[in-house]
Amino acid sequence: MSELYAVRRTRLRDRVAGAGSASALVSRPANVRYLTGCAPPGAALLLGPVHDVLLCTRPLSGDPSEGRPAEGVRLLVLPTRAGDPVVAGADLAEKAGADTLAVEEHHLTVTRHRALAQVVPRMRLADLACAVEAQRLIKDDDEIASLRIAAEITDQALGELLESILVGRTERHLALELERRLVDHGADGPAFPTSVASGLNSGRLGHLPTDRRVEEGDFLSVSLGANYRGYRCEIGRTFVIGTTPADWQIELYDLVFAAQRAGREALAPGVEYREVDRVTRHVLDAAGHGERLGPWTGHGVGLEIDEDPQLSPAAMGKLDACVPVTVEPGVHLPGRGGVRIDDTLVVRPEADGGPELLTITTKELLAL
Repeated sequence: MSELYAVRRTRLRDRVAGAGSASALVSRPANVRYLTGCAPPGAALLLGPVHDVLLCTRPLSGDPSEGRPAEGVRLLVLPTRAGDPVVAGADLAEKAGADTLAVEEHHLTVTRHRALAQVVPRMRLADLACAVEAQRLIKDDDEIASLRIAAEITDQALGELLESILVGRTERHLALELERRLVDHGADGPAFPTSVASGLNSGRLGHLPTDRRVEEGDFLSVSLGANYRGYRCEIGRTFVIGTTPADWQIELYDLVFAAQRAGREALAPGVEYREVDRVTRHVLDAAGHGERLGPWTGHGVGLEIDEDPQLSPAAMGKLDACVPVTVEPGVHLPGRGGVRIDDTLVVRPEADGGPELLTITTKELLAL
């Protein structure tokens, strides 16, 4: 693994050197972890022409969620927790003789940028832009393996919940139980705040669980994901509680399922991001529910739960192989409830079997 991280840093170093900088300062947490295998809170990575230094405000805790720095990365703990690793990294680069430093301007606050100008006034600051994010887009085998495990954990946690009694329990209680089960099965924690939405709340994107109790006849929408070694996946399913689904529930579920299937089947290398959104949205549009889909059909996942690419109407670009994405259409009918179906998949060419489905919990409309 250390060799893998070294290769990633070398690729970035070559890009930075080609743009005229001998050093780069990486501060976005997911980017720091991608390049070093470790991301303590607030840490920054100084990528130098010879040495790479991870600057932290405190010693590593040993928490698996932080990771461990790869070989070849020097760890420097600042003498005081009040110190700023970004400012300290720039100072270190100047003392090493760098006259230009590439920084992630899209991540730096105005206050930090001003502090850099004061500490290293003679150093030219260049914009690293989203160079690391561009490297992160296509996942290697180790990254995809971590995503598979995250998906397995998520499927296990959801499957166990479906075997328990749900009527009478609150959305909040069910969400907490799901997050506990994720950790029990080996996750570092949830990939994002777990959403459990029942009855009138079902089908809402990003619904925050309330104290509403699950009732017979409810739609129950669940959205969760595991964080495993920094890699995050996502699954969303909708069920009916305690009774045979009503006709309107079956009709709505079949519609969202058809839209989700269209999006999944569109995933292939070379397909435009917006085309995946278009085919998904078209199914809902034809039934008069296109405006209820929201601003996107899905998005990339990895070290962050919402990263590039964005599968939306205005998105520019085309899919590559080995890019993991979600396909997550949903329809919420005010005053009634709704359906969300969400999977994490890896884009694969047709010769390799097409898109690889990571989240395999059944999409059949179950009455629990």
